[in-house]
Amino acid sequence: MAVRRGSDSPPAETTSGSADAAADGPSFESALEQLEAIVDRLEQGELELEDALRAFEAGVALTRRCAKQLSDAERRIEVLVREGERWVARPFEESEEGE
Repeated sequence: MAVRRGSDSPPAETTSGSADAAADGPSFESALEQLEAIVDRLEQGELELEDALRAFEAGVALTRRCAKQLSDAERRIEVLVREGERWVARPFEESEEGE
């Protein structure tokens, strides 16, 4: 998809989808903070078995949520490349080193 602009600046960012993410639950950053708090509580080793299991289950759910959000974000990434007088958007291509 080619994007043509009157100036030499790259296309502006879009914010579509952010309202959908907020409606589905906590933001990525908030979910990550909650996950870190759960890990801290579990590492202290002072929780009763049932409380530890509930915390672990909540941590697994948060981990899955964060992984999905990262996967969704990766699909939305586009690398902007300047070709002559215009900006061209190209899909993000994951390097083999990242796998």
